[in-house]
Amino acid sequence: MLTKTEAIVLHNIKYGETKIIVDMFTRQLGRLSFAVALSRSQRGAMKKQYFQPLSMLTITFDYRPQQQLQKLSEVAILHPLSTMLYEPSKLSISLFLSEFLYHALKGEQENEPLFDYVTTALQWLDSRDKGFVNFHLVFLMHLSRFLGFDYRGGDYRLQTEDYRLKTIDFRQNEFFDLRAAVFCSAPPVHRDFLGSEETAMLRLMMRMDYHNMHLFRMTHQQRNRCVEVALQFYRLHLPDFPDLRALDVLRDLWE
Repeated sequence: MLTKTEAIVLHNIKYGETKIIVDMFTRQLGRLSFAVALSRSQRGAMKKQYFQPLSMLTITFDYRPQQQLQKLSEVAILHPLSTMLYEPSKLSISLFLSEFLYHALKGEQENEPLFDYVTTALQWLDSRDKGFVNFHLVFLMHLSRFLGFDYRGGDYRLQTEDYRLKTIDFRQNEFFDLRAAVFCSAPPVHRDFLGSEETAMLRLMMRMDYHNMHLFRMTHQQRNRCVEVALQFYRLHLPDFPDLRALDVLRDLWE
């Protein structure tokens, strides 16, 4: 069946001398893998630069559900990225996000709200020249909604205009159960929970969105710890979610 859809490149790997295997998350069919024969000439249709991780494309292919590798017939840039692949701090974030999404979206079926969320977030990051230091935290916090699990008990968007309140709301004897994704007044019987101070930091993260996140101040250590907690949460809820190699690159940002 000839199919035309939007797609996000998650990963590519060399396959022989002139081919690559490309994993993509498509708007209509979810996660798919493609065998791509790269063009040898500058005028060819399948240029290697199209398939950089997080590139957003429009693709046409003959979809065959029983085949492990689909074959592209046409490809075009959907939303060109002007800064994400070149500006050093954005490039570090991009490397982290592409590795994260490659593992987080394994086996993901059609999910248009998830596709729209990712593409909108990437375009937002690409368009900003400052104020994106907490971008990856907000991205991770919001994404869980679209994968079928969520941080219950917290609002992702602060409904008041009091964004200037940057102090951590510390509540003694409040804990967060990472397995059940709920706040609780006593520690759970397992070890996968946050203590009172880190639970307060989680509440602070829940107040951030893309529009107000530049107003929230964190130390380098706090920001890195928030990433570690978010990844721990995903490892508990996604089968076989590994440690990410790009995390080391992200940890060094804004030190």
